[in-house]
Amino acid sequence: MPGRIEDYAVIGDLQTAALVGRDGSIDWLCLPRFDSPACFAALLHDESAGRWQIAPAAGGAATRRRYRDDTLILETEWDTPEGSVRVVDYMPPRGKAADIVRTVEGLSGTVPMRMDLILRFDYGRVVPWVRRHGPDLGAVAGPDAVWLRTDIPVHGENRSTVAEFDVHAGERIPFVLTYQLSHLPRPQPVDPQRALADTERFWRDWIGRCDYDGRWPEAVRRSLLTLKALTYAPTGGILAAATTSLPEQWGGPRNWDYRYCWLRDATFTLQALLGTGYVAEAKAWREWLLRAVAGDPADLQIMYGLDGTRRLPEYELDWLRGYEGASPVRVGNGAADQLQLDVWGEVLESLHLARESGIASSDTAWDLQRALLEHLEGNWREPDNSLWEVRGPRRHFVHSKVLAWTGFDRAVRTVEEHGLSGPAGRWRTIRDEIHAEVCAKGFDADRNTFTQSYGSRGLDAALLLIPRVGFLPATDPRVIGTVEAVQRELCQDGFVLRYRPETEGVDGLPGTEGAFLACTFWLVDALHDIGRRAEAERLFEQLLALRNDVGLLAEEYDPATGRHMGNTPQAFSLVGLVNSARLLSGTTTRTGADTDRQHTRRS
Repeated sequence: MPGRIEDYAVIGDLQTAALVGRDGSIDWLCLPRFDSPACFAALLHDESAGRWQIAPAAGGAATRRRYRDDTLILETEWDTPEGSVRVVDYMPPRGKAADIVRTVEGLSGTVPMRMDLILRFDYGRVVPWVRRHGPDLGAVAGPDAVWLRTDIPVHGENRSTVAEFDVHAGERIPFVLTYQLSHLPRPQPVDPQRALADTERFWRDWIGRCDYDGRWPEAVRRSLLTLKALTYAPTGGILAAATTSLPEQWGGPRNWDYRYCWLRDATFTLQALLGTGYVAEAKAWREWLLRAVAGDPADLQIMYGLDGTRRLPEYELDWLRGYEGASPVRVGNGAADQLQLDVWGEVLESLHLARESGIASSDTAWDLQRALLEHLEGNWREPDNSLWEVRGPRRHFVHSKVLAWTGFDRAVRTVEEHGLSGPAGRWRTIRDEIHAEVCAKGFDADRNTFTQSYGSRGLDAALLLIPRVGFLPATDPRVIGTVEAVQRELCQDGFVLRYRPETEGVDGLPGTEGAFLACTFWLVDALHDIGRRAEAERLFEQLLALRNDVGLLAEEYDPATGRHMGNTPQAFSLVGLVNSARLLSGTTTRTGADTDRQHTRRS
């Protein structure tokens, strides 16, 4: 059976990623891209769906593991009665083909080892044809081909490839798995030692550019390294997570494919990258954003593929049981077709942030923004599905209106502060109209809080972003009341739920979900902004304590069981960590929430 979600570490080559468990098993890997069909899918079923395990023959969880300093090279160690052994796992930055290198190193004594390779293409459904190619083993099925190179004798056993061997102190035994499309010439596998040196140099050089000098350097650097690992290098797109269908509810249907790029994440990601010295990555993300949203503004989607692909049809893999029985397992994401008005504001805010940060703009980018504003002008009054992609009836969600306000506010500021052309007067009028409507229809005066949607009694964690975008200053009593209401009504053991699914049937799905980690980082920021800084810091330290042993966070946390939930590693959670660390360290200012530059009208 797969391990707990928090039992997994990640390795990657900037085009795909593998999840490695504490038992030495790679239980998830998609090739050749993050969003390709998995060849190891044990994570969502069992070992019959594919995995690659290298561990002591006696089995069991590792004694300890770590990343080698500030790299994505994973070192997993076992202490056994016979001696100690280490498995070093990494993926060299992609050359002509994708490689996974796993090296067994004897530390002391002589340890009996076992390698078990079960390749199953197309999410566990296709058993490949395995043949010898000289000293190597080749596996082919349809478009996919994989080769295994090692000096250890291997043999077939129950439709898997197995090796049993001893490793002595001081001995190194490498295994190299290389993928290529089956119609292309077979690639030359990497040399393990040279590839190790190249991989270590790559990650050290990259993290060496980090200029964060705050109070939590280790946590911030590990989060940034993981964000880089979730970047699709050919396009600069940053996906939400490396997995699909890890559950937000144990045994339930809240299982979604997160191997895509969400526009809602754009501003937060840009803030994290720009605020830690990664201008080149921020530019690449901005360029990905411009390419993805180009076209008719009416066709703007909430998410896109790694290369900007728009069609992400959702379907179910009924041959997989799902993680711990949580079904269905989904590929694709039907929420791509939803109407979420906040994404127009997110794009406009992201491009404004890039401009404010000195990333060179262009006439084309401003033309696109004006087109987005024209569409938003005619549609901001419509109900939508909210940033949480609810599958219930459309509503007038407060956060969606606030982000529409944000879009017009940034447009006005661009004309006034950067001298670009546009009808600032008309945009200012719309901005003020939205502000007045939200304050009149989206605020519950009896409870002194903004609400999830007009006329509802429900709350939404996204309301914590009201001061962040500058809609109201943090000192406004309505903001303070909203923060306190979220703490009172949306928190579970101090951690923030996105909303209460059972309230008014808002998301159209049965059951509930765990606490959303990104939202809890938003609460950290909101507490800081309203002056409760000691409380903010205590909550931040609680969040840091939720990271697994190698510093990773999933999407959600279940306070009842103390377990991670949802897809992993989750970019939104890690971005929240970086931005909160910067705020609490005093190394950031807020473009939208800087009280010296408020463009709000108090209603």
